[in-house]
Amino acid sequence: MRIQEVFRFALRGLRANKLRSGLTTLGILIGVGAVILLIAVGQGSGAAVQARIDSLGSNLLLVTHQTSAVGRAASTRGGTQSSTANLTPAIAQDLADSDQDPDVSVVAPVASTSVTATYDGASTTISQVVGSYPAYLPISNDVVSRGASFTADDVNHANKVVVIGQTVVTDLFGSIDPIGQTIQMNNVPYTVVGVLASKGGGSTFNDPDDVAIAPLTTVQDSLTGFGSLSEIAVQATNAGATGAAQAEVTNLLLDYLGETASTEQFTVTNEASLLSTAQSTTQTFTVLLAAVAAISLLVGGIGVTNIMLVTVTERTREIGIRKALGAPKSAILGQFLIEAVFLSVIGGALGVLVGVVGSRFTIDGIQPVLVPSSIALAFGVSAVIGLVFGSLPANRAAKLHPIEALRHE
Repeated sequence: MRIQEVFRFALRGLRANKLRSGLTTLGILIGVGAVILLIAVGQGSGAAVQARIDSLGSNLLLVTHQTSAVGRAASTRGGTQSSTANLTPAIAQDLADSDQDPDVSVVAPVASTSVTATYDGASTTISQVVGSYPAYLPISNDVVSRGASFTADDVNHANKVVVIGQTVVTDLFGSIDPIGQTIQMNNVPYTVVGVLASKGGGSTFNDPDDVAIAPLTTVQDSLTGFGSLSEIAVQATNAGATGAAQAEVTNLLLDYLGETASTEQFTVTNEASLLSTAQSTTQTFTVLLAAVAAISLLVGGIGVTNIMLVTVTERTREIGIRKALGAPKSAILGQFLIEAVFLSVIGGALGVLVGVVGSRFTIDGIQPVLVPSSIALAFGVSAVIGLVFGSLPANRAAKLHPIEALRHE
């Protein structure tokens, strides 16, 4: 029997049960689409995390106060907290002036809080209000796109000026030019002198554009008080010197605070190590998503087997007649394999289309990143599923004895 006739019989069998064929194709479609889309979501999540950390600067170190039980015990004398337990501008200045940290480029003390900001009836909550020195902006990769940054003179005189991010501009001003306007932050007037370039952000992760940066003395005077700093930002001379700078800063702080490694009350965080951890976590997350999607694809394959077994049972007499008329075993086997593979390939092609289209939309603040290899893998697996899961019903049909098949009711 010619191969064209085998294909013709296979297609005729599929057309005879359009609804059943459509539902089987739908199962494969969902599985393939899920694999492509979930891998894209995993990659998009990883890209968002990496962009967020990159926006902080890969050669950035953050010194934060440690509040562990050991740290609290070491910082308490006679029931009162020792002054050495606090991070202060003096400590930041000591790090900046020291000649024992050659791999440190810039140091900036940071006091941060969140506030409610208002302007002309509009209101928003700014999640991160940073009080620091002008050097903080290049350390944190913040660029003023309009207006200007505040100056050292603004810090010395505690001038109430502020540089705001794009999210704050949108929430408070809309299309109005914010430069020179006065906003109220916790009912304290601040004059907007600059607008930061957008870093991008989403609802799933902290929005890096929801920020306001002002002179340290101003923020401490009107918003946070003159207590301990939130952190000290330290920039290494380059990305390759981050590890050395971290060790130098740690040693200097131990000497300055008169502590040992076992009683240290601070943590020096390397943002580059955070990036590495985030990348590893994202990879694991993507694999888990792909595994979940693969299960749905496997279920679709089981559906192919089930439907083809039903088809073979329903067409037993037809198979008997064809074999009695001389159809070889290979023709029967080929017919049902072609039906199974055809269903899987069509479902796979439609699933690829659904996955590609779905990746164009933002999902919970994440912009999926399409991975071309996932398309080829998912489509290839769908074809293999048709071949593998269609083999059992096809073999069963090919092994039917003509006499027994003709007797089947």
